Amino acid sequence: MLGLASISLVLASSVLIGVWGVRAARSTPDFLVASRSIVPGWNALAIAGEYVSAASVLGLAGLLVKNGVGAMWYAVGFTAGYVLVAALVAGPMRRSGAYTVPDFAEYRLGSPRIRRMCGLVVLVIMLLYLLPQFKAAGVVLELVSGIPYWIGVVGAGLVVSSTIAVGGMRSATYVQAFHYMVKLAFIAGPALFLIALAGPQTRAAALNPVAGSDWARPLLDLDGSGHPLLATISVLVATTLGAMGLPHVVMRFHTVAGARAARRVAVSVIVLLGLFYLFPVVYGLLGRVTTPDPEETDVVPLLVPGAIAPGTVGAVLTALVAAGAFAAFLSTSSGLLLALAGGLSHDLFGGSLSRLRLGVLVGTALAVVLSLPASDVDINVLVGWAFAVAASTFCPLLTLGIWWRGLTATGATAGLLVGACSSTGAALASVVLELDPGIVSVLIAQPALWTVPLAFAVMWGASRPGAVPDWASEAVLRLHVPGRYSTGDTGPIARRENRVDASGDAG
Repeated sequence: MLGLASISLVLASSVLIGVWGVRAARSTPDFLVASRSIVPGWNALAIAGEYVSAASVLGLAGLLVKNGVGAMWYAVGFTAGYVLVAALVAGPMRRSGAYTVPDFAEYRLGSPRIRRMCGLVVLVIMLLYLLPQFKAAGVVLELVSGIPYWIGVVGAGLVVSSTIAVGGMRSATYVQAFHYMVKLAFIAGPALFLIALAGPQTRAAALNPVAGSDWARPLLDLDGSGHPLLATISVLVATTLGAMGLPHVVMRFHTVAGARAARRVAVSVIVLLGLFYLFPVVYGLLGRVTTPDPEETDVVPLLVPGAIAPGTVGAVLTALVAAGAFAAFLSTSSGLLLALAGGLSHDLFGGSLSRLRLGVLVGTALAVVLSLPASDVDINVLVGWAFAVAASTFCPLLTLGIWWRGLTATGATAGLLVGACSSTGAALASVVLELDPGIVSVLIAQPALWTVPLAFAVMWGASRPGAVPDWASEAVLRLHVPGRYSTGDTGPIARRENRVDASGDAG
């Protein structure tokens, strides 16, 4: 009951904060990007709260127990991705004046068709990312209260969708900033306490695994494939480059006043993520010693307190960790549902405020339905698929669109198709096919190592020099020049000036 009470307290606080932000959601800019008025400090906390998902709180510790210390590379990749975001994407994307990745694609390439295609890719990425969040909500509620998994999933969907549908980005920002602080306190605090409570033998066993054992190998050996270096590199490619292409991450940089603020936010997020990812590792190390059951990997942080400190102390610590894990679900799901609503409404069917709110409800229903049969799939596996698709589609689109004037709508379309089909096809094949451990099984389970270069190559090869429009140089220049760049009256840039306020950036 303590766990349910702590979750209820976090939930009630989140709803109150969300309702406070409702008063400002009166238009599409209010709903999607909070009218670009979020200060950098709040935005950095909100992005960190949104990015530190259930996979970070539960899945990373579980992978560490199951696959060994090499699972720490996931945390490295998740954090390193923001270094690339800060260096390559944050400032130019803010100067584009776009609300979403599909919005940027139409601005840069002048093609409504590419906008719709990007909207479909957003749906795929967001649904893949939402599944582990709803699964985490279901397993946490089932463990701490005995509520059946499906009721937890449905109830969580109702709560998060109703809050976001009413308040939009401004509500989500304040709620997610609050959730980051809750997660840091409720995950880090118990972790430090458990280190102190664990006896010398437990700490020694956790920190000094048997020399030469597979678990102690500093690389990620997926399911005993025998190719840990290949698996580690592919995971790093997916997590690092995937962060550049996550639609809900990119959208966040449009909620601040300018490109300089966007870069400052990205750098702050790196610090916040680096701090948080220290603590799921603690649960993984302690969980290896105290909860060796491989079937319980997705709830390791919830089992460790009771194993180390049976009784009231363990129950209190478990309740705090459960509240932190549920906060992770709420904050990440909020950002994902906003991006999903943008893909459904703003990018595919026209973005009136009522349609955006309907998009949140429809997206939640899809995620809940798909999450119900996903109870047996590891959380980090699902997140890995989302990152692989993002890395294979939007990463090359944004990188080439921002830094190469030669990208054309034809090239982008071909690259998106190849990247999306190859990465999602590999994910499905890894579930359907029973492959023997080896190089092929690694490249199917973690396909980013070959799908990302393939998408880049197709985009570059299919972009014919003669098809580059005259305004392409101007479009690229605007992404890199501070201040409002004069665009004249032709091409998609001028058309966008009538729809979307440009960055007005002084940095």
